[in-house]
Amino acid sequence: MKSDIEIAQEARMKPIVEIAREIGLEEGEIELYGNYKAKVSLDVMGRFKERPNGKYIDVTAITPTPLGEGKTVTTIGLSMALNKIGKKTVTAIRQPSLGPVFGIKGGAAGGGYSQVVPMEDFNLHFTGDVHAVGLAHNLLAAFLDAHILHGNKLGINPFTISWNRVVDVSDRALRHIIVGLGGKANGIPRESGFDITVASEVMAILALARDLPDLRKKLGQIIIGFTYDDKPVTAEDLQCAGAMCVLMKDAIKPNLIQTLENTPVFVHAGPFANIAHGNNSIIADEVALKLGEYCVTESGFGADCGAEKMMNIKCRYSGLEPDCAVVVCTVRALKMHSGKYAVVPGKPLDPGLTSEDLEAVEKGCTNLEKQIENMRLFGIPVVVAINHFTHDTGKEVELVREKAIAAGAEDAVLSEVWAKGGEGGVDLARAVVKAVEKPHKFQFLYPLDVSIEEKIETIATKIYGADGVDYSPLAEQKIRLYTDFGWDKLPICMAKTHLSLSHDPNWKGRPTGYRLPVRDIRPSIGAGFLYPLCGEMRTMPGLPSVPAGTKIDITEDGKVVGLF
Repeated sequence: MKSDIEIAQEARMKPIVEIAREIGLEEGEIELYGNYKAKVSLDVMGRFKERPNGKYIDVTAITPTPLGEGKTVTTIGLSMALNKIGKKTVTAIRQPSLGPVFGIKGGAAGGGYSQVVPMEDFNLHFTGDVHAVGLAHNLLAAFLDAHILHGNKLGINPFTISWNRVVDVSDRALRHIIVGLGGKANGIPRESGFDITVASEVMAILALARDLPDLRKKLGQIIIGFTYDDKPVTAEDLQCAGAMCVLMKDAIKPNLIQTLENTPVFVHAGPFANIAHGNNSIIADEVALKLGEYCVTESGFGADCGAEKMMNIKCRYSGLEPDCAVVVCTVRALKMHSGKYAVVPGKPLDPGLTSEDLEAVEKGCTNLEKQIENMRLFGIPVVVAINHFTHDTGKEVELVREKAIAAGAEDAVLSEVWAKGGEGGVDLARAVVKAVEKPHKFQFLYPLDVSIEEKIETIATKIYGADGVDYSPLAEQKIRLYTDFGWDKLPICMAKTHLSLSHDPNWKGRPTGYRLPVRDIRPSIGAGFLYPLCGEMRTMPGLPSVPAGTKIDITEDGKVVGLF
């Protein structure tokens, strides 16, 4: 079969003005970035304000292997399949980070015959939103260091500064650095570091802002550190929030592209799901729900990560209620969750992962069962999509189907969208249409008026399956401080590994009999949540020994090759 990029480059794309027209957008409501991508004016929300919302579908997954399980492939394929059976559907997904694109994962436009195009633009600079986020973030860092150099009138305690700089490249050498070396003209020396741009609070804010004034307000509420007498210092205090918002004035507009089957896709924002909330923007979802009968969106990593945060954080701020969750799984990943096999990026798959092993599949299904349970906690129906690989056997697929339905899924359907495009997802689409029509009542996992500890413990015990939570002295101190500030009324965004239901990436399946360690809790007041750190979390990834970028090149006639 052809590579993803070969398939994408052979696509017959429609001019984006045609895609816009087909979903009801007028010429003055889009801003062209070439022939095949555009930004959409926020004014469209006013014109469609009275139109009822379509059905809201979130695609999530079991705990993935490091290779991923085809969640984006399924999201795009399901959207194409819904359109194929006559349901006007708009997709809404995140923009990928350049770190993984050139690092381990490669491109993130889907795969096979279930992709968004133009694939090269999507995976690379696109319309510049990530760069705008990085520039706004780093402007605040520059304002901060300049303020300290020029007298520090606010009395900022340098040891409390939590605002690193960012760059959208996986560069481990920048994790811990010292700034201000070379004499007084170069600033005050202090320890600092770099995060990857998509881990920036500015990116999380972009995804949760409702409009330009809300973006301006949230940027002003960013906490960069504390004064010597423990008072929070904000971007507004540093008089930087206005300039940051100016840099973001175009980034707040969602981007419109298309699938290989010329169906509409909104791409907007890209926060990580193991650090931030891992979902595309509220704005993109709101527009998609007005323009389509169905909006299919995607939450990062497993249901315990991005989907839990979508329900408890994103849906609180948007007021939107999902109608169904689609949990993606693969036979390969379920075998890994048995503990019998390991999946290591860059190394050949264990032969057992590509040959029938019903015992390993059955044991690994404990992870699928828990993720189905997790989504049902929110009161919505669940459909399981079994992302098909050629080496899966019929007995393995049927076993997964039986286990999923027994665990409470409305249906479990083989998905072949990678190989067949929308046609390979028709059965899945019909299962989703049937599921959303069933009576359901969406609910949050916890109320906002309970304590910080109770929210954390609810997530730990109900979603992760922990017996309880152990707090470090630092975390306990932060809880007292944040409660005094009134921040205890904010939702919780857990920062933990995406490779396990627990905090330990080596614990597969459905871990039990453990307590979740919380070593620190940090404020993202602009974004509107607190994020506890569970175990060791990296906000700056590193490149592998053979980065994906080594395969990427350009031909003499300007054609990109090797992207994926």
